[in-house]
Amino acid sequence: MSTTITGSYFPHYDCGTIILNVSAATFTKAQKRWRVAYVAICSFRVLLSLSKQNVMRQKATGTALPHSHLTVDIQPPTSYHHDDQSDIVPNPDLPDLVPKPHSPDLVSNHALPDINTKLTEMVKEKDLIALRGFGGVEGVAATLLIDPQHGILGNEDDVHRRRDKFGSNTYYKPPPKGLFYFVVDAFKDTTILILLVCAALSLGFGIKEHGPQEGWYEGGSIFVAVFLVISVAALSNFRQERQFDKLSKISNNIKIDVARDGRRQEISIFDIVVGDVVFLNIGDQIPADGLFLEGHSMEVDESSMTGESDHVEVDRERNPFLFSGSKVADGYARMLVTSVGMNTAWGEMMSSISRDTNERTPLQARLDKLTSSIGKVGLAVAFLVLVVLLIRYFTGHTKDENGQREYNGSDKDINDVLNSVVNIVAAAVTIIVVAIPEGLPLAVTLTLAYSMKRMMADHAMVRKLSACETMGSATIICTDKTGTLTMNQMKVTKFWLGQEEMGEIPSNAITPCILELFRQGVGLNTTGSVYRPASGAVFEFSGSPTEKAILSWAVQELGMDVEQLKQTYSILHVETFNSEKKRSGVSMRKNADNTIHVHWKGAAEMVLQMCSNYYETSGTIKSMDEDSRMRLEKIIQGMAASSLRCIAFAYKQISEAEIEYNDDGRAHQKLNENGLTLLGIVGLKDPCRPGVKRAVEICKSAGVEIKMITGDNVFTAKAIATECGILGFDDTEHRGAVCLKQKGEVVAVTGDGTNDAPALKEADIGLSMGIQGTEVAKESSDIVILDDNFTSVATVLRRGSPHSCSTVVGKPNYGHIGSLALATDRPTNELMQRPPVGRTEPLITNVMWRNLLAQALYQIAVLLTLQFKGESIFNVDEKVNDTLIFNTFVLCQVFNEFNARKLEKQNVFKGIHKNKLFLGIVGFTIVLQVVMVEFLKKFADTVNLNGLQWAICIAIAAVSWPIGWIVKFIPVSDKPFLSHLKWAGQAFGGFYTYHISLSPVLEGAV
Repeated sequence: MSTTITGSYFPHYDCGTIILNVSAATFTKAQKRWRVAYVAICSFRVLLSLSKQNVMRQKATGTALPHSHLTVDIQPPTSYHHDDQSDIVPNPDLPDLVPKPHSPDLVSNHALPDINTKLTEMVKEKDLIALRGFGGVEGVAATLLIDPQHGILGNEDDVHRRRDKFGSNTYYKPPPKGLFYFVVDAFKDTTILILLVCAALSLGFGIKEHGPQEGWYEGGSIFVAVFLVISVAALSNFRQERQFDKLSKISNNIKIDVARDGRRQEISIFDIVVGDVVFLNIGDQIPADGLFLEGHSMEVDESSMTGESDHVEVDRERNPFLFSGSKVADGYARMLVTSVGMNTAWGEMMSSISRDTNERTPLQARLDKLTSSIGKVGLAVAFLVLVVLLIRYFTGHTKDENGQREYNGSDKDINDVLNSVVNIVAAAVTIIVVAIPEGLPLAVTLTLAYSMKRMMADHAMVRKLSACETMGSATIICTDKTGTLTMNQMKVTKFWLGQEEMGEIPSNAITPCILELFRQGVGLNTTGSVYRPASGAVFEFSGSPTEKAILSWAVQELGMDVEQLKQTYSILHVETFNSEKKRSGVSMRKNADNTIHVHWKGAAEMVLQMCSNYYETSGTIKSMDEDSRMRLEKIIQGMAASSLRCIAFAYKQISEAEIEYNDDGRAHQKLNENGLTLLGIVGLKDPCRPGVKRAVEICKSAGVEIKMITGDNVFTAKAIATECGILGFDDTEHRGAVCLKQKGEVVAVTGDGTNDAPALKEADIGLSMGIQGTEVAKESSDIVILDDNFTSVATVLRRGSPHSCSTVVGKPNYGHIGSLALATDRPTNELMQRPPVGRTEPLITNVMWRNLLAQALYQIAVLLTLQFKGESIFNVDEKVNDTLIFNTFVLCQVFNEFNARKLEKQNVFKGIHKNKLFLGIVGFTIVLQVVMVEFLKKFADTVNLNGLQWAICIAIAAVSWPIGWIVKFIPVSDKPFLSHLKWAGQAFGGFYTYHISLSPVLEGAV
């Protein structure tokens, strides 16, 4: 039936065969009546649909169509193919609705139909009836003005029109938390609230007692201290939030293979538009809602959407619907995108989910517990001090500045009493503030956030914050071979036909029948593709590195023409490659003579077991006896020993009656796996990455054992492991990483495939590959290695070393700014000379205790001496002595900050010139201290110091350097210090803190 409507375009509907079949002799009269009724109903629906489309176009253009008419032609066509595009025959007088890759002007001349809602609902509801109403998948493709084989035109105008019409493949996300949110959150701290109340009362009473010019100093200083604490905490959390948001955007930017203008290309998931034809393979995340175009053995995991763990089979007839966010569990396919972004169920769900950035690492959790314990002790001491001071005040045991009793009963002014009580409460709160080392968790957070940023620069994207510190505790790294230890740049270097190596023999010297079989086995049993631009002679190969290498070899050496193969043969069934089978198979029918061929390709040792015959170079098929099988096995072992990946090809010709099916009836074909004929074996060389051997040596020197996990031939594995330095020349034992966690090991696992996902989840640290890794593997991992390089794994190990994190914990806490200075020191190779830290190692190590005690004892001795003898020693008054104490204390922390850079090395200045941030923060601290002493005298309650007094303070503080140098000669045992008094140790470590932001309050307390 052809339709012609003036001023518009409609497809050519071919109903000739249907009408012709009504009169077929095989039907009874009743069946014929039902057929005629069915055709009449269908014809009526077509006419009604055409009239509706006509009206819509008339409304859209605003013009009336003069004397529209339909012409129905029921002439039977010469040929009819139900599943082919030939059932949509173009009207010779009108342009074709289905755009061809060579007619870019066609799409621009047609308006995309307004069917966004219909397509969205059809896929969400899995509405097969609605799909049939469109005319099946081809009808949807025609409606979207695309060619299912070539995809959209892909030019800028076409992409923009589709994005404007159907939306972009992005979804609305709740905006990230702003700085104000974290400021408000910081005010929720109980200690901060108490300080603010005390500051307000102190400010009010101070102004009332001393006037506004001088009365605001004490209350104002508390306000400034609180402001500094809140500012640093809020800025730190805000920065971490932005870092997570940035990493989330990078993590979500998945690369997808699509067909545009007949060319397979890789684009961002965010650039996908409705009408795109997407290539899907095992482990891929489905990027949008769409329809199954073609493929084989397709199964998807929809658990992220439905919660059901069972895999869903997807095919063309029964279930062609694909949902965004699902994962490809098996098979491969091409899909037609029908809905993107917020029009998908996944987009709606993800728009309501915000990333939780409140993740706490194990070290942070331990520090939180430590802080809580210390806080309880500080609270008890503060309460005791409060009670004692109040009793002393109200019993008349305290005196004012004039030596008079502060409280003398009812004669005392109520305002003075309240002011004194506020000062007492402020002193108690100061004890709590000084005691609680809230800077420790923040210091570790800053360290981890800075480490994440550095790791990104080192090609490692951290998905879980805890991995930053856990990675450094790894005792075993189970690494994948291909692409991690090797460059993943495959090339066929050897080719054996039967028992003869072909070497440089040209393809025309190979028997034509063998050559044709090889072309079948390579060109049709693959998930890769070959594209040759019309303007150039250079082929473009896509797919996995193995597929690309074999396709390149077959095209360039064997003269394979993939397009010709697809026209000559029809694929019947495909069994895709997976790590368990280590092979893939395909059955195909030759269109010319209907002969059926089964081809297998995979690991040579596996395919060889399936063969009972082999081809000789002459084209003769010989039976494979034990002797010939052993010779072929030796050939495989020889190539494997040369670090080659061995891939074998085998085939078998079968009849229709020999087709096997699975146990679930005749719905699923099963490929023959026995009695095959071996075609040949190819060896692919994948060279080791530069620097891998050195990286392995560094890991071993740190006490980290490297285990290579691979599905390759054991001889290939040994050769690569030896080449990379994992195995010595005399160490040929092939160990498996089984139950390592149960044995107490801290295990890091690298992986790139869907089958690696369980291991990545179960490992302490899962590291997926960013280039070759599937989306399933990436989502199961903690860290994504962006360059797939083992050297980056070693860098992550060094940067995540617990010695690096614990160094910040062991360093005296100089406030948030000082913590950041210490956190920015780059990790050195010296860290890799120490063994990994176990799961149960104490938070404060013996080395830390040694350094802490030495500096603490020195500073306590100096400060107590100055407190009780300073006035007589230096012949100064009380105000100057208090300023000397305050200045000496701060400078001691500054000098000791250099000591804390290296916990065990005597030379603490090595590499200091490389850390400009450290030097800048130390300089800022010194300048701030000078300003507080010399210029903020009333605010900080200090007095000016002369040059000699400054020199004395500096000299006393500088003694920290020789003490730190000498104490590092003292050996320490491996047994945890004070292991029987863990709580006491934690409490002492926590009390050894100093908050530079609260120095005015501290000075008052001293």
